[in-house]
Amino acid sequence: MPDTKIVREHEELIGLSDEELKDLKDFAVENQTDDLGNYRPVLTARNDRLFAGNYVGIIETRKRTVLEILPKVDIAGSDEDTKKLLFKMLRSWRGLKSQAVFNESHINAVRHFNMKEVFFNLFLNNLVLLTQRGLARHYHPVEDNLPCLRGRIQFPQHIRENAANHSRFYVSFDEFSADRPANRLIHSTIKELTATARQPRNQQLLHQLRISFSGIPLSEDYQGDLDRYRLDRTIQHYEPVMPWVRLFLLKEGLTTFAGRHVNQALLFPMWEIYEDFVADSLQRHQGSYPVRKQAPRESLTTLVKDGKEYEAFEMKPDISLMSGDKPEFILDAKWKRINGKDGGPKHGINQTDMYQMFVYGKKYGCSKVALVYPKTDQFDDPLHYKFDQDLSLYCVPFDVEKPRKSVTEILNTLQS
Repeated sequence: MPDTKIVREHEELIGLSDEELKDLKDFAVENQTDDLGNYRPVLTARNDRLFAGNYVGIIETRKRTVLEILPKVDIAGSDEDTKKLLFKMLRSWRGLKSQAVFNESHINAVRHFNMKEVFFNLFLNNLVLLTQRGLARHYHPVEDNLPCLRGRIQFPQHIRENAANHSRFYVSFDEFSADRPANRLIHSTIKELTATARQPRNQQLLHQLRISFSGIPLSEDYQGDLDRYRLDRTIQHYEPVMPWVRLFLLKEGLTTFAGRHVNQALLFPMWEIYEDFVADSLQRHQGSYPVRKQAPRESLTTLVKDGKEYEAFEMKPDISLMSGDKPEFILDAKWKRINGKDGGPKHGINQTDMYQMFVYGKKYGCSKVALVYPKTDQFDDPLHYKFDQDLSLYCVPFDVEKPRKSVTEILNTLQS
């Protein structure tokens, strides 16, 4: 079994060899910006020491050490409890939602797995569901010299091939086959995971799936088959599994990280997970206000140029609780630990966030806006700030272990 090491956000990476630490530092440098050029500190180097950032998930080094990065949360439990909580939160994350079949029983079943095996298991369970619905097939033309008559005789080829052998027929026919680009890619992924999966449950699923795909050839051109799959609109039910195929075969998709210095990296931005979890909880656990995410969108200003006006600087609030076509309350979820018991009047709140909420409140005509921070030992009661007589800001705690209770308390605070 691979060596597994567990670390929390912002903690130092210890117990790794010098070679692994160098690889991870190179990996961090290579991935310090995303595809749009935005800075993303996947890992942080300070004084020749390496620390986790705000990304959670797994990194497998080239020496096959599996590094699990878990969220830094205040819960009274083990690493397994934290991992279980992370899986629950991941069900809401925008980048994984359509690929996640994470119900409560499934989370309980895999909580002892390392996180790499958990994601293998998620893919394999989705794939089993796919095979139960039946593999996609299509007709494709076949020409062959057969010992029986099937389809149409191709007379020029038949005469050329069988002039001295009247027991065979050169024919063409349409065969209904599962030999399709998506199925070839999935079969290749099953082969890839068979060599790396170690959990007995995953090995059992892989054995079952190898039988289901045994009649389908392996892909000889991953990128070509993936391009052909993208053009095929007839198998939309394959969508839950194909992002995992891209990840495991091409090391891309879901979350894109260069893998030259590591075997595999599957990392998720914790601030996005938290934001989506809070928004999803507000949708699930209250019915007083329709919830809109990243909306409604408005321009902060207009540019006047050459006698014309152009909208500029689009605003898109994290979460809006709507009253008709207007936001009643605007909330912004911040995955940051603040200190409600100390720290002076600012309590560790970022001043830029205050400016942002002030603008939201004034532009959208709200009387109350809120910053939603995770509940901790240092922050478990709301903070109330007044911008002026018409606009208040509340900093409210959100207990990720008790989302329903947190939603109720947030609404009570805003409506009081």
